[in-house]
Amino acid sequence: MSGGLVTAAYIVAAILFICSLAGLSKHETSKQGNIFGMSGMAIALLATIFGPNTGNVAWILLAMVIGGAIGLRLAKKVEMTEMPELVAILHSFVGLAAVLVGFNSYIDHAPGLAPVMENIHLTEVFLGIFIGAVTFTGSLVAFGKLRGKISSSALMLPHRHKMNLAALVVSFLLMLWFVQTDSTGAQVFALLLMTLIALVFGWHLVASIGGADMPVVVSMLNSYSGWAAAAAGFMLSNDLLIVTGALVGSSGAILSYIMCKAMNRSFISVIAGGFGTDVSVGGESDEVGEHREITVEETAEMLKASSSVVITPGYGMAVAQAQYPVAEITEKLRARGIKVRFGIHPVAGRLPGHMNVLLAEAKVPYDVVLEMDEINDDFSDTDTVLVIGANDTVNPAALEDPRSPIAGMPVLEVWKAQNVIVFKRSMSTGYAGVQNPLFFKDNTQMLFGDAKASVEGILRAL
Repeated sequence: MSGGLVTAAYIVAAILFICSLAGLSKHETSKQGNIFGMSGMAIALLATIFGPNTGNVAWILLAMVIGGAIGLRLAKKVEMTEMPELVAILHSFVGLAAVLVGFNSYIDHAPGLAPVMENIHLTEVFLGIFIGAVTFTGSLVAFGKLRGKISSSALMLPHRHKMNLAALVVSFLLMLWFVQTDSTGAQVFALLLMTLIALVFGWHLVASIGGADMPVVVSMLNSYSGWAAAAAGFMLSNDLLIVTGALVGSSGAILSYIMCKAMNRSFISVIAGGFGTDVSVGGESDEVGEHREITVEETAEMLKASSSVVITPGYGMAVAQAQYPVAEITEKLRARGIKVRFGIHPVAGRLPGHMNVLLAEAKVPYDVVLEMDEINDDFSDTDTVLVIGANDTVNPAALEDPRSPIAGMPVLEVWKAQNVIVFKRSMSTGYAGVQNPLFFKDNTQMLFGDAKASVEGILRAL
């Protein structure tokens, strides 16, 4: 394949990637967006493998077969509830790849470069390894927290922000030394020391962020992985990898900004790490009253007597895989002439758009799935709200308790409805580790048990 044909293929692939992002911005076109993305990646891979500058094609194909087999197995095995941690671990692979490409580019770069080009190349190598190392360990910590292998609470080391700043300053000074020195030994030492600092920095950056903010962390790591890929593209002189990495990095950063705005968080604080954690954390025993229980049959009767129902799903619905019977309940209630809608918090679940994907999978109509800003003003006119597996996203403490870990975060104001029914296994706290005063309000009743079993019982009663 000639160089001109490779360039043309890269342009087509880049256009398809842009179309993919556009398609993924709406529920109705998301499948088409996925097809665009996969098509662009297929073209990019073929053009790269059979391009004029590629050698050892047999080894590349063997690696692709092995990687593709692993990916196919994961795709069939991983449940929707495990998607957030899968995304996090995939981000770590991108970061590790950038680190390995950086070291290889430094060891095997072309000799005899002009001084200016040599300095540019060394800067690319240094930044690429730094971003990749931060992404690698940060993503591993995010995976551990989402998987339950690491505590979801924030790591509160003394002077943690000063340590983060010191890591950045020292890394910058090492970069200046790395670029300016002519000693190979000094360059290797600077590169290895920076890599170690970046690995620890990435670990501490994500470990300092509490569980309630993990969806934003996953989004931000997505951005980091994109910039790591772009850095690898500069080191490999691959224009498409630069463009693709920039698309992923910028879109991830924009999504993180949107989510921070929706959560009343500072975007700069996300990058700094440990935002929203300078407050006390409540425990499971911090109950603020007596709760009332309700049965499946009583819930069904309440739904029949309602004219307006709003369902607010959370991660508990994903764990129980209750989205399918929830969709059937929606269909039955709408057939009775009852107005049914869904209220989706921007960070419901463990991944941006997690709940939307689950509901789309269960064939819930797009037009009844509303975002928090669209539904919040309607709760006061709602007869019944079903809170299925949600906790922190419907916690009034976010608005009422300035010392809460989720203080200032906009939430679904479900307590304004006439009746609220909360589906939970127990009175335990949510992922943020704070008790929810909603459970003890006069218009709230608790329906304990597995969410799927409870929903299926309501479905039979209807």
